Amino acid sequence: MYYYLAIAFGGAAGAVSRYWLSTTVERFNGTTFPLGTFFVNIVGSFLIGVFFIILAEKLHLVDQWRPFIIIGFLGAMTTFSTFSLDALLLFQQGHYNSALFYILGSVILSLLAAFFGMQITRILL
Repeated sequence: MYYYLAIAFGGAAGAVSRYWLSTTVERFNGTTFPLGTFFVNIVGSFLIGVFFIILAEKLHLVDQWRPFIIIGFLGAMTTFSTFSLDALLLFQQGHYNSALFYILGSVILSLLAAFFGMQITRILL
């Protein structure tokens, strides 16, 4: 039961964080490019790299905190479904270059962010 409650509470906090961060970024976005979702997914990927190293390698608490932080909070903070919808809408609106950049940039930068989050955390801790 703890596992499910931890995921639920982490997920609620992550969803609220995603909404706040995404809408904050979008206030400064003067284009059709979905910068809020783009930013949230890259930041979330960086944080998952950081927290995985902290929990798994440094504190050895991954089993206790993974449901809340990694699955719940960061799983809800990042969003593949919104990313997919945004990409399709860019294509439908005829913004083909933006859509391709969004897709490739999101995947590549998110992977790099997770990698650098892991590497930086290993170095600092």
